[in-house]
Amino acid sequence: MQTPEASYDALTDRVASLYEQGAHEQALAVLDDADDTLLPWVAELTHLRACLLAVLGRPEAALAALQSAASTGSWWDESLLTGDDDLATLQDLPGFADLLKLSRTHRDADLSSRPASAEPVVRLPSGEVRGVVVALHGAGQRATHAARDWASVTSLGYALVCVESSQLMSPMYRTWPDPSRSRDDIAQGLAHLRFELHSLPLVAAGFSAGGRVALDWALRAQPRRADGVVVLAPAIRQLPAEAVGALEPAVVLMGTDDNLRDVVEEAGEQLRGLGVAVEWLPGVGHEFPADFADQLERVLFRK
Repeated sequence: MQTPEASYDALTDRVASLYEQGAHEQALAVLDDADDTLLPWVAELTHLRACLLAVLGRPEAALAALQSAASTGSWWDESLLTGDDDLATLQDLPGFADLLKLSRTHRDADLSSRPASAEPVVRLPSGEVRGVVVALHGAGQRATHAARDWASVTSLGYALVCVESSQLMSPMYRTWPDPSRSRDDIAQGLAHLRFELHSLPLVAAGFSAGGRVALDWALRAQPRRADGVVVLAPAIRQLPAEAVGALEPAVVLMGTDDNLRDVVEEAGEQLRGLGVAVEWLPGVGHEFPADFADQLERVLFRK
């Protein structure tokens, strides 16, 4: 039986796929089938519902859905409500300003009661440890997702440390929007490393938004120097003018069918100038490929 988190992941993956296909009514129907086990994600699911309703030309219904969820404690970072193109038609509606105010109140109260950061998820190989892979999860994920997706490195002799972002865009949606806070999150995660792991080669790793942060960390050597970097489908925004030092390995893995392909292609020349190779995975979208364990073994051992 799936855990509630796995059910939520599967449902949102389905909704995202239908959205990209333009099947917005079908996506709404999928949301309608969500059961009570997904109540912890009511804010996130309501945001999806509001986006779909607005795209379908029903902004009043979209606003009403958000207001209903907010009345019971849901909140969203203001950028999600004012910066999302799908919700642009809501901003001039009566009640939108009050929604922002109520959401802000709930957000401040919620975040003030939460710990600043979570301990990383750590997995150790059964034998000798040859290095440490620090994996950063994608947007909307948690450290447990990274532990699942990068688990194969332990069979290659690497300790796996999965850092969780402290940055929330809604009650359950974590990502890495602030570079300074992201570096702080990484530093907090590294502080939990066992003493005997401190001297081992350190590889920065991550997926999507986490891939962008891992790449930035490795190239800038902040919060500390990494020996190598391996990222999958990084959501690149801005790269540094130069790398602090040489990295080995230094690889971006990117699917040919990824919706971020253009972003990585545009950054290709700059990445090469920074000493980072881009390797294309045929037929792979914005996801972990089925042979990811083999890809990691090849990259980490240059097979």
